[in-house]
Amino acid sequence: MSNQKKAMAGVQHTPAYVLDEEKLLKNLEILKSVQEQAGCKILLAQKAFSMFRVYKMIEKYLSGTTASGLYEAKLGREEFSGEVHVFSPAYKPEDMQELLQIADHIVFNSLNQLEKYHDLCRKAGKSIGLRINPECSTQDTAIYDPCAEGSRLGVTIGKLTEFPDIEGLHFHTLCEQNADSLAVTLNAVEEKFDKYLYQCKWVNFGGGHHITRDDYDLDLLIRLIKNFREKYDVEVYLEPGEAIALNAGYLVTEILDIVENHGTEILILDASAACHMPDVLEMPYRPPLFESGQPDEKNYNYKLSSCTCLAGDVIGDYSFDTKKQIGDRLCFEDMMIYSMVKNNTFNGMPLPDIGILHRDGSYEMIKKFDYQDFKRRLS
Repeated sequence: MSNQKKAMAGVQHTPAYVLDEEKLLKNLEILKSVQEQAGCKILLAQKAFSMFRVYKMIEKYLSGTTASGLYEAKLGREEFSGEVHVFSPAYKPEDMQELLQIADHIVFNSLNQLEKYHDLCRKAGKSIGLRINPECSTQDTAIYDPCAEGSRLGVTIGKLTEFPDIEGLHFHTLCEQNADSLAVTLNAVEEKFDKYLYQCKWVNFGGGHHITRDDYDLDLLIRLIKNFREKYDVEVYLEPGEAIALNAGYLVTEILDIVENHGTEILILDASAACHMPDVLEMPYRPPLFESGQPDEKNYNYKLSSCTCLAGDVIGDYSFDTKKQIGDRLCFEDMMIYSMVKNNTFNGMPLPDIGILHRDGSYEMIKKFDYQDFKRRLS
């Protein structure tokens, strides 16, 4: 029996996010191998995956966590034994006081922020970094492009007249990309910031590296990192989020109703794109669905939607070998990343349960949400 079928059979209540432990471990083995061969350190970017129940498992493979602010930094310090890195476009003074007790590396987005907090960080013995913008776009999706014209993220070379009193530089320009895009980015970084790189103790290559994807060029990645380390005599960090839990989990949902409109049959699910997988509408994209096909590829076509009031809460068009019935379960794939961390309770939609499908095939329900969780978010 496939892991997807095991997940659908194991879930007691839908909707439910299900972590596939076997696939998570496969990803971690790949990342550990990259660390060892390239001599770099890989951090878990919690903005993509923050299921701290499995942090003790992940910390056996990775070097630490990276955070986008105070709360993620606290989670990393409390639940993960490795290094804690943090980057934010701007820090509040009260948050910085706590971060000085938590973080090992603190990266600033602007020279203003660096000047404001530099002395506090130095006094606290923190490793200080500055995010740079190499002004080199390697993708077409503007919302995920930190190098787009007018970007607020990172200091451009035109703003630097000297190397500030810091230990490292950080850049993050990729999104779900292969090592060839990193090669292009590194060329731009070296072309613009070469003289400053020689003064660094470490350089952080950021995230967006789809290292655990089947077609990812691991040999090129390892070669790029090793060459960079040797040339500039620096420690190299990578902080992927998606690569850790890529294809390592599911969202199990149930068909509540089937409606028809001008020949289109629409499945009403208890899972929602708007609430439970926001990237479907934000990117947008059509999520993979177990045992389904493209429209007209299989015998029966359906449009998949939700029971929210949002007319556009549509997941996508799919086809199936068999006719669907009310009460059937469906299993969306690759649902560990940017799902739990971005979900919401619009329309009073319940948050999905969280569970783990263990390697031995057993299912463990980790957390169940209820009305009180909905109410606590309101006032």
